[in-house]
Amino acid sequence: MNLNRYGAQHNLRAVNFICHAPQAQTVSLVGDFNQWKQSANPMQQMPDKAWMIRVDLKHGHHRYAFLVDGQHLALDPQAMGITRNDQNERVSLVAVS
Repeated sequence: MNLNRYGAQHNLRAVNFICHAPQAQTVSLVGDFNQWKQSANPMQQMPDKAWMIRVDLKHGHHRYAFLVDGQHLALDPQAMGITRNDQNERVSLVAVS
């Protein structure tokens, strides 16, 4: 009998994030789901020079941004909206259901 059938691991959904920063040396996905840690979700550069990562996120709204070359927070033009983080910086918003 699986008591965890409806546990947190079953409420995750894979979300693809794509950042168009062809000149960047590094891009990381930072957000409230990884405590805004630069090292938590490094993105991989694809052959077309876009950066991509797939992350499993819980149901709800998540604030995030792309950290380009460890210095610049970039918004996601494909985001559902724009909000602010705890430092009052403009960041992107995604809803996961």
